[in-house]
Amino acid sequence: MLTVRRSRLYTRWFSWYARRQFRRHFHSLRVAMPEEVTAMKREVPVIFYGNHAYWWDGFWSQLCAETFFTQNLYIIIELQQLTKYRFFTRLGAFSIDRSHPRSAVRTIKYASECLSATTGKQNALWIFPQGVIRHVDERPIRFFRGTADIVSRVLENCPEIYLVSVVSRIEYLEEQKPELFLSFRTPQLVRGGEHHDRTSMTRNMECVTEDHLDDVKEHVMRRKFDGYSLLVRGKESVNRKFDRYRKSLHGDRSL
Repeated sequence: MLTVRRSRLYTRWFSWYARRQFRRHFHSLRVAMPEEVTAMKREVPVIFYGNHAYWWDGFWSQLCAETFFTQNLYIIIELQQLTKYRFFTRLGAFSIDRSHPRSAVRTIKYASECLSATTGKQNALWIFPQGVIRHVDERPIRFFRGTADIVSRVLENCPEIYLVSVVSRIEYLEEQKPELFLSFRTPQLVRGGEHHDRTSMTRNMECVTEDHLDDVKEHVMRRKFDGYSLLVRGKESVNRKFDRYRKSLHGDRSL
């Protein structure tokens, strides 16, 4: 198992690098986030969970953590991938190997220990429980049960934990480059001492994610973006450059 070897220098570099890549490859990155998300109590750990539809998921999760929160970020990455890109351990990543059940159990134990640790920041785990990349519109959504297992273990040592749904969708709209939409939902506070059936908890997260994704799809279809703020604006695309050039030649007249 590969564990976290956090480096503030690597984290700052990656934040700069992620913004640079989004500016290069996207027209925009927009975020919808209720104020309750940034108002979470720092002493209560949080798990951000969501769909896994894109290669970019590790990039934007790190960028959001650096932009909106004061947190110790942790993220679970498949062992095969993390072995190839070990520098992610410097950012808070650790591995899971689902092909070996004992290894997966060690990962769940390690994750719960990270979330339960006493620090001056909020401990946050970003996880994509589908395990592999799936099409954004694939239904039904199916999650591995590991997230619920981590919640149960954390509640053995902590009185509360937040669960926050966060989903992503990439669309081509009126621009040459695609646009990335991220949406957070209001945190769900889970308390210890209550009965938490892990199968039911997993099913509930699946249903929340499906409903959440459907909402974002509806926003995109109707161009309803008033609840989204601009996090990153990409470089000017070819169509914008051409429009500007055309106006310089013809003024306000159309060709």
